[in-house]
Formats: sequence, C-alpha cells, structure tokens
Amino acid sequence: MTHNQQLEWLLAMSPEERLMALGKLAPHEKSAFAHLWYLWARPEQLPPEGDWRLWLIMAGRGFGKTRAGAEWVRSIARQNPDARIALIGASLGDARAVMIEGESGLIACGHPHRRPSFEPSLRRLTWPNGAQATLYSAAEPESLRGPQHSHAWCDEVAKWDHSADRAMQTWHNLMLGLRLGDRPRTLATTTPRAVPIMQHLLQTPDLAVSRGRTEDNASNLPARFIRDIRRTLGKSALARQELDGEMLLDREGALWTRALLESCREPAASADVTRTVVGVDPPASAHGDACGIVVVALGDDGIARVLADRTLARASPERWARAVSDTAIRYRADRVVAEANQGGAMVESVLRAADINLPIRLVHASAGKSARAEPVAALYEAGRVRHVGSFAALEDQLCGLMTGGDYQGPGRSPDRADAAVWALTELMLNRRAPPRVCDL
Repeated sequence: MTHNQQLEWLLAMSPEERLMALGKLAPHEKSAFAHLWYLWARPEQLPPEGDWRLWLIMAGRGFGKTRAGAEWVRSIARQNPDARIALIGASLGDARAVMIEGESGLIACGHPHRRPSFEPSLRRLTWPNGAQATLYSAAEPESLRGPQHSHAWCDEVAKWDHSADRAMQTWHNLMLGLRLGDRPRTLATTTPRAVPIMQHLLQTPDLAVSRGRTEDNASNLPARFIRDIRRTLGKSALARQELDGEMLLDREGALWTRALLESCREPAASADVTRTVVGVDPPASAHGDACGIVVVALGDDGIARVLADRTLARASPERWARAVSDTAIRYRADRVVAEANQGGAMVESVLRAADINLPIRLVHASAGKSARAEPVAALYEAGRVRHVGSFAALEDQLCGLMTGGDYQGPGRSPDRADAAVWALTELMLNRRAPPRVCDL
C-alpha cells in the first residue's frame, strides 16, 4: 500500500477506528502520524476550500484557534521554501509566548526533525527548507511599513491596541506589504469583540469564516473547566462572547458602543492621580440586585480613568459596606459617592458603621438613568474618560443604557453602570471653580 493509499485508508475511518489502527503501528510510525494535522483536526480547524484571501476563525476560548493557526503556518512553510510569513500578536511578548513557544505554538506542533529554529533577537523563525516567519507587534504599526510577505497569521485581532487607531494602521500596513507569491493569504484567529477591526474584517472581499464554541474542543479540555466556567458565566453576554464565539453587536440608540469603549482603553494609567472617588449604587435588599462599586480616578492631565469594578452580588448591608470601605482604603479614595434613593440615612449609617473615615456624598436620582448618563457618555466621546484594562460586565451594562431612558443590558438593573456614572459625575461634572475676586 502506497503512502497516499494509507492516508486515504485512515481518512475513511471513524476517529475510534483510526485510533485502533494507529495503535498497531511501530513507535516511529506513530510519531510520524501524530504530526499529520488533517487526521486529527476538526473540519472547522482546517483551511476552507475556495479561493479565499482572508480566513477568519472567530470562536470561543479553548476552541483550538492557536493550534489551527500554527498548523496552517507549518503547512505553508513545509510546502513553500520561499514563503515569508508575518506573525502578528497584540504585543511581541504575546506573539512569542503564544504563537511561537506556547503549548499549541509553532515549535511545539512541529515534527521534531523539521522544527524551525528561532532567533529571538531577529524575531525570526527559519525552517530547514528556508521558509521564514517574522514576529510583529500590533502596537507598533510602523514596523510593518516596508517588509513584504506572502502569508500572515494575525492572532487575537480583537485584542489589538485600538487606541489612536493602531489596530487598523497595523492591518493596512500588513495588507500593503502582502505582495509576495501568486496567492497571498491571511489567517486571523480571535475571540470576537465588536471593535472596528472586526467590523472591517467581516466586510473583506474573498472572506472565509469559521466559527465555534469552547465545547467543540471538549475532548481536549478538562471537563471541570467547562462545567465551572459555564456555571460562573451562565447565559451572560460575556459567556456568549468568550465561550460561544458570538460577536455582540451594538444596540441602536445605545449611549455607549463597544467601539467607543475600545477607543478609550489603555493598559495602564498614563498620568498621576489627583483625586479618586468610589461610586456606589446600593441594592434595594440583600437578596436583590448587586451593589455597584466602581473606582474612578482623575489624572493630572484632566482625564478620568476607571480603575476597578468591585461590584458585589447578593450581599447584606454590612458586607457591601465593608467592601466599599476596603475599596476606598485600597485605592486611597478621597470620597465615596452613593445613591440614596433607597433610604439616604440608612445608606450613610451603614457606610459609617463600616469605618469609612472620609467624606460621603449622597446623591439622589431625580432624573432618569438616560438623563444622568448622557453627559457622562459625552465625556467618553470627547476622549475625557479612559478604562484602565477591561471591565466586561460594566461595559455590557454601559452598552445597554439607551437614549430615552430604557435599559436593555444584562440583569435587571445597571448597578455597575450607575456606580460609574455617579463617580464620573462627581469627578468631571461637579467640579467647582475656585473663588476669585471680582472688580466692582
């Protein structure tokens, strides 16, 4: 039986029959077959048929996106000694740790006798036949201005730096240099998020899309992991995005959009703090909504930054008050701003009982949620608010606040969003001008 006939024979088998047949092979034969990806991959992990230019794998965490990307690159390098491949991650550290040296990266999945050599100082992989791949960071768009490539693998594109339009600049520079060979192709692997680059990719001509859920790779994941993460996230918007690979689209009329929030994100605070406020949206009862607790700081550059979301669910008054106190101490807050519609005296007394020795400002929601939130949303539009890191649950609620006062986000109440609105209003909209002497 020829080699091709052996492959056809194996491919015609069910996975169970294939394992039994391979179990009868000699050790060196098993090793060779273990690296034949198309024998073990799920159909959605294999390159689609047709003359596509961009293959987008948009799937949940743990789906096997990285392995699919590494195997696609490996097949390109094996078949084409002239291949020049761009490997682009959110940062050089991410690209190296995940795409090159990770458990499913290019080195780990390569055949022991045909693995590429890695030169970290040059950011370059070289295969024994001469094919090469170079690492790039999406945070440095200019590094892709000039180099030419025949193929590209872009990992976690939804996670790329969207501030100052860096993600789109990186993509455009890559496309301008993708001009080697007869059929330049790109693979993008990502957990979806409604960010500008994702919208752009989904409108690309000659696009092929593969989708999937975390559970699709259940045979390679701990059963307890899947059970616990599903129990934790439930049917939330975060579960739909991170586990089901669903891209959550913005609602028409929403005060915040996901693209707006991405444009306001920064990895670390880039200015010294002048004031810090903890916004609190107390629950009506211990068994009702969560207690929204959000920390916002004002920088010496005049920009407010959301630093933390310490929201607590189903907590007694004593417990959420203690959480507010601990948060205020940890972030060195100079004021707590709490909504008092559910009983102002009670709210203040509970907070005082938790040993909060700093000013407490009680605010009353006389206007509707939309009227309170609209000026704060305008601050985001003006670039005067940043999120230091990602706050998925808070951002889901912000995107559920609608013009006109409706709330269409997760949960019964936007407790996190309300706490953030109160804190930002205190820092940015209730600032009093210093006294001055007027001429008479």
